[in-house]
Amino acid sequence: MGSNSSRIGDLSKNEYLKKLSGTESVSENDPFWNQLLSFSFPAPTSSTELKLLEEATVSVCKSLVENNPRTRNLAALIKVFLSRTKELKLSAECQNHIFIWQTHNALFIICCLLKVFICEMSEEELQLHFTYEEKSPGSYSSDSEDLLEELICCLMQLITDIPLLDITYEISLEAVSTMVVFLSCQLFHKEVLRESISHKYLMQGRCLSYTSKLVKTLLYNFIRQEKPPPPGAHVFPQQSDGGGLLYGLASGVATGLWTVFTLGGVGSKQQTPELSSPLANQSLLLLLVLANLTDAPDAPNPYRQAIMSFKNTQDNSPFPSSVPHAFQINFNSLYTALCEQQTSDQATLLLYTLLHQNSNIRTYMLARTDMENLVLPILEILYHVEERNSHHVYMALIILLILTEDDGFNRSIHEVILKNITWYSERVLTEISLGSLLILVVIRTIQYNMTRTRDKYLHTNCLAALANMSAQFRSLHQYAAQRIISYTCRHLRRYVYVLDKLYFPHSHCSTLQHCFSTLSDNGEELLSLTCSHILRSYASSLFSLLSKKHNKVLEQATQSLRGSLSSNDVPLPDYAQDLNVIEEVIRMMLEIINSCLTNSLHHNPNLVYALLYKRDLFEQFRTHPSFQDIMQNIDLKHCTVCASVHHLIPPQVICKRICVTTTLRTLSIIIILIFVSL
Repeated sequence: MGSNSSRIGDLSKNEYLKKLSGTESVSENDPFWNQLLSFSFPAPTSSTELKLLEEATVSVCKSLVENNPRTRNLAALIKVFLSRTKELKLSAECQNHIFIWQTHNALFIICCLLKVFICEMSEEELQLHFTYEEKSPGSYSSDSEDLLEELICCLMQLITDIPLLDITYEISLEAVSTMVVFLSCQLFHKEVLRESISHKYLMQGRCLSYTSKLVKTLLYNFIRQEKPPPPGAHVFPQQSDGGGLLYGLASGVATGLWTVFTLGGVGSKQQTPELSSPLANQSLLLLLVLANLTDAPDAPNPYRQAIMSFKNTQDNSPFPSSVPHAFQINFNSLYTALCEQQTSDQATLLLYTLLHQNSNIRTYMLARTDMENLVLPILEILYHVEERNSHHVYMALIILLILTEDDGFNRSIHEVILKNITWYSERVLTEISLGSLLILVVIRTIQYNMTRTRDKYLHTNCLAALANMSAQFRSLHQYAAQRIISYTCRHLRRYVYVLDKLYFPHSHCSTLQHCFSTLSDNGEELLSLTCSHILRSYASSLFSLLSKKHNKVLEQATQSLRGSLSSNDVPLPDYAQDLNVIEEVIRMMLEIINSCLTNSLHHNPNLVYALLYKRDLFEQFRTHPSFQDIMQNIDLKHCTVCASVHHLIPPQVICKRICVTTTLRTLSIIIILIFVSL
């Protein structure tokens, strides 16, 4: 380091770093620190350059790990930083660029070293390196000063109290990043940490008083999305738009860290677009990590309590005495930021956390009259499921599930009319309600899951969201109604095909049903109408003859999916194991249709028309033991609508319909003859 150090490649030979990591003890009052902290070099802008930094300093770090227990130079550096932070606020007011620059450099070195120390040793060993005593090198004393808690408190104070100006932006960013690195101990443990030294300091003692202020500051950093200062705003060279060097170091740590805390693993594919506000991103990551820390044995997580209890600035009601760490924040600004930032999975996780844990923010969002601003980004995440990681898709889906639990939301989304949804490419949607678009996207997600990922919980949650909405379906778009019925019919055909293939592998009906499953919705209409009565009679016989055996097969399939088959059982083929999943999907889709017909029949003519158009296929399942109760009610609605239609259709139209039916029956006889000749 030092004033002449300008390239990363020179760091391994730097005389100041060698002295810091050497065998000589340096007092906190030594002029050496001013020389060490007067450095500048361009920040790495890629993972390759970050790796070069680690490789260039590996010898220095190893030497410091070996010598620091005797020299305590790391503790002396921390003492220098702590003494400088006491004057940092005044320096910001006085525009003292040099002082802030050197303080930033001290924190930068501490964080780089801290990252190496956490990787190399346990927390107990790390705490030993954070002790300081004004003694000669090599001596030890029982009254050594522990600097770990003091450093954490100082960082919290720096984040919350130092005004965010152009000259303080970088040091505020480094302070947030250093906090993230402090909490990265979890990355090096397979089990969830429940009694960590850093967690203890954060949840008890001096740091506890900063809880609500820290959470509020981090939220406002996310809301404001402050961009890095322009060139010339500070003494040290302007970093790239992606933030300082330490942002690059800590961003990967933080991204993996909140994944470990919330979703149980590292290694999910993360998209890393260029960020306009690294401070906002790092603040969000730190907030998520703090919120997901495990509770202490004798006290709950105070940061989670703060997130659960904060209120709107317009809410003048007093806080309950039983709610600690409460504060107020502008809900309108927070809502706007959440709507704009849903392209990142961190922001989606924050939205999920707030909806799930804070009843005040959930009530506020559900009362908004512009819910499309929030729902559309969530739907776009689900629509582009192929491009998103599974964590992001799951969070977006659970957010929809939470929203659809509210009847007011389910009613209001059908009143919001959207025009020209450009990202929906399956069909041109010039005008559609938000509710109908939600149905289309969720059904598409289910279809993608059933054909690609085959995740049982994903399609179960999708169906649950549709079931929540079904009683409030209003004025469904023609295409949405068609997709509900066609998707159900596709699974009904698949179900007959799988059953037939399981019991009669050489049956021609399996071949016919396979044709149904491979044709598109538009191309299968003539074949479906022509052969509907063949499948209807065949399915009825199949269900009545094999109902008992079918139940046994379903039980075997369930056991096979759970891996509980005994050694004497023969594993079922893949298509047999699909029976349980297909039947569950059919059951849920029929319940969704039944709920809509029961509660809002007169509001959904497009759904009634689509259902009547596919009536013959639904009639096949009247005798199925698993669907009889639902089909009975749907059939009753059929009869009611048909009776009304018969009163309205002129006799000449009925005659034309009879002629068409006769023609279809003739075609059916021809197909029967073809099958007999095979």
